Amino acid sequence: MPQLADLNDFRRRLAALPGPDAGAAAAARARDATLTKPPGALGRMEAIAEWYCGWRGDPRARVARPQIVVFAADHGVAARGVSAFPADVTAQMVANFRAGGAAINQIAAVLGARLDVAALDVGRPTADFTAAPAMDDGAFLAALNAGWQAVDPEADLLIPGEMGIGNTTAAAALGAALLGGAPGDWVGRGTGVDDSGLAAKAAAVAAGLARHGAALADPLEALRRVGGRELAAMAGAIVAARARRIPVILDGFIATAAAAALEKAQPGALDHCLAGHASAEQAHRRLLDALGKAPLLDLGMRLGEGSGAATAALVVKAALACHSGMATFAEAGVSGG
Repeated sequence: MPQLADLNDFRRRLAALPGPDAGAAAAARARDATLTKPPGALGRMEAIAEWYCGWRGDPRARVARPQIVVFAADHGVAARGVSAFPADVTAQMVANFRAGGAAINQIAAVLGARLDVAALDVGRPTADFTAAPAMDDGAFLAALNAGWQAVDPEADLLIPGEMGIGNTTAAAALGAALLGGAPGDWVGRGTGVDDSGLAAKAAAVAAGLARHGAALADPLEALRRVGGRELAAMAGAIVAARARRIPVILDGFIATAAAAALEKAQPGALDHCLAGHASAEQAHRRLLDALGKAPLLDLGMRLGEGSGAATAALVVKAALACHSGMATFAEAGVSGG
């Protein structure tokens, strides 16, 4: 698909998203009723299989080509003491991803997923959103396009991940802009900040909300003003996946905040997305509740990188293997079907 021409083009594409194949979903549901198991015995895995088959347009679909993309970027707000780690850790972790040494590399290998790393002007932070919009229109469009172009057209499941020192503060500001509430409702420990760091995060969120005011009522403008390049890129990737009917598994707080901007801008924009897990970052559940997304896993994870979503993808892959590979009662010669 051609890249986004401008922000209005992105808004147009967001308003014209395709839906699932209702016939494939119905056929998957009918098949499930004939499999060699009691009805409902696989619990939520059965609903996952039906959902996935509908989006893929195949009543016996399988997860064969999952893709993980880790988007990395730097944040100007990091200079305000909002992270327990220095900003240069972003670049160091990009090198670690590319060398295969991070957690996401190990989980991707178990999943059998393609893993791509998209470094978005790492070393050149966005503007500090307490003083100015994080991105101008050009930088925002470039980040959206980076996500849009990163999606493999042949992928059958997408996991957008992220890395960026300071990005839990950006996600907290975005969550507050989208859903309201006090800054303290949205900030958490992130990389492990102490009480003074937590106070700095709350102060940064408050300052950002005050700085940008009524402009934050537009969800995409909120993403531009208080988000970051990797958040915008994840949003672009999620919409690109929807345009190709590729199901998406959302990761933690940061990925879900980016996705929430899409849902606020266009209700139903996340119908092709599952919530992979509930992060230990305290505001993540607040976002999931607002989006009506029940997480697949709750393991106390808070790493980012797409790690929680990739772990949840193993459940999705298993659900489709059972759905598409199990014998029916008739095929197995088992009575009771």
